[in-house]
Amino acid sequence: MVRILVTGGSGFIGAELLPKLIELGHEVCSLERYVTGRYVLGARTATVFGNLRDGFSIRKLVKDTQPEAVVHLAAISPVAYSYDHPQEVFKVNALGTINLAEACLREVSNFKHFIYAGTSEEYGNQDKFPITEEAELKPNSPYAVSKVAADKYLQYMRAAYDFPVTVLRPFNTYGRKDNTHFVVERTITQMLQGKAVKLGDPTPTRDFLYVNDHLDAYLTCIDNPNAMGGTFNFCTGREISIKELVELIAKLTGFAGEVQWGSIPARPLDIRKLVGSYEKAEKVLGWQPKHPLEDDVEKTIDFWRDKIGGSG
Repeated sequence: MVRILVTGGSGFIGAELLPKLIELGHEVCSLERYVTGRYVLGARTATVFGNLRDGFSIRKLVKDTQPEAVVHLAAISPVAYSYDHPQEVFKVNALGTINLAEACLREVSNFKHFIYAGTSEEYGNQDKFPITEEAELKPNSPYAVSKVAADKYLQYMRAAYDFPVTVLRPFNTYGRKDNTHFVVERTITQMLQGKAVKLGDPTPTRDFLYVNDHLDAYLTCIDNPNAMGGTFNFCTGREISIKELVELIAKLTGFAGEVQWGSIPARPLDIRKLVGSYEKAEKVLGWQPKHPLEDDVEKTIDFWRDKIGGSG
């Protein structure tokens, strides 16, 4: 059993990960930023409130809770949002990570593991595929810059203090149960509602990872000495264009309506091709993806069909 502090427990991955950690017998504490009316697991887990941007309060919180491990998921993650709010995104994602990691280093007597949620967005536009962990980081959005900054700071702490950090770089994940702002869920819900589907550029390609594989990545790293000090891609190695993805969802939903490409504002920069290699994670950690895209897009469709039907 490990005493774990999880940040971002109310987010997409955090809300799914917390109950799994509890089921495995870990002592879990969820760090949340207080928002009226938002609660994660109630009495099932301890909850502490704090703002990652406030270094003093985070240091006190970490000193009081004394976590043996941290799973740091909290971030402002929508790439499009980051273009209009770069200062806010950088303060939360970069400065917030620095505040938390420094607190763990200086205030915890027996700190064992800091697991950081990096992102495939750190790679930007590459020339060689599939992308490995050794590729040069070329961030091309304020969000990606903020994540690279935090990543680099954690690597500095590893070199300077032997800080026990593991960096995960998951690729585009789907299977959300609340948020419809990302392409898979946005397309599914619009098609199920019979609406015209409003999307941006059909040509970029992505490597889509199902939520259960993403969760398994964290569970594989926790309390795993082989993960310590490493950086790992978590992906499928399969490339699919946004157009092909939308055609797949249309087939599975029976949608025959209109897809309005270019109806969402283009980003100042975008990644044209993002497909990764999980060879290192498989070799070092024994992790590999288990969920085929077609099967689990269909599961996601079934979930949203039930949810939309239930709310109507």
